[in-house]
Amino acid sequence: MPQVKAVINIENVVASATLNQKVDLNAVVKGYPGVEYRPEQFPGLVFRLKSPKTATLIFNSGKMVCTGAKSEKEARRAVMKVIKELKKGGIIIISKPDLKIQNIVASASLGGMIDLEKAAFTLGKTMYEPEQFPGLIYRMDEPKVVILLFASGKLVCTGAKKEQDVYTAVQKLHVLLEEKSLIFYD
Repeated sequence: MPQVKAVINIENVVASATLNQKVDLNAVVKGYPGVEYRPEQFPGLVFRLKSPKTATLIFNSGKMVCTGAKSEKEARRAVMKVIKELKKGGIIIISKPDLKIQNIVASASLGGMIDLEKAAFTLGKTMYEPEQFPGLIYRMDEPKVVILLFASGKLVCTGAKKEQDVYTAVQKLHVLLEEKSLIFYD
């Protein structure tokens, strides 16, 4: 158990959903003038929700990508709300969507300073080029995530498929940094 408790915030959850049917995007625009659709610039339509505050891309193939959610549950709620809105607008949707979490991005603070130079040699599976980017890139195998470590003790964890993977990865890294004397507390 690390000396200092890490503070972790889920920043963004990206979910994809498949409706298994075609969607007439022009019909969606007629029902919802507030949506963004410029087919000459991008083939998808942007459907924004105020609550939960998300943006969902909808493609005519029936595929959807929801971004901006702060939890897996919120991402699912957003997709279901968009589908409900589409139905209200007269779009016929036959089946339940096939929903999958694609990526979870989280930030964390470990409450100490990290020796990135030493960490680059000690941890393995790292990339550290301070002239190009101030953070160390660490690839963890289990759970399979990528963590950006900064000297300030702040982290960004990306690539998780489940919220629990974020907590597990940060905890595991925090313990490792302490065991190898790579983190220092004031």
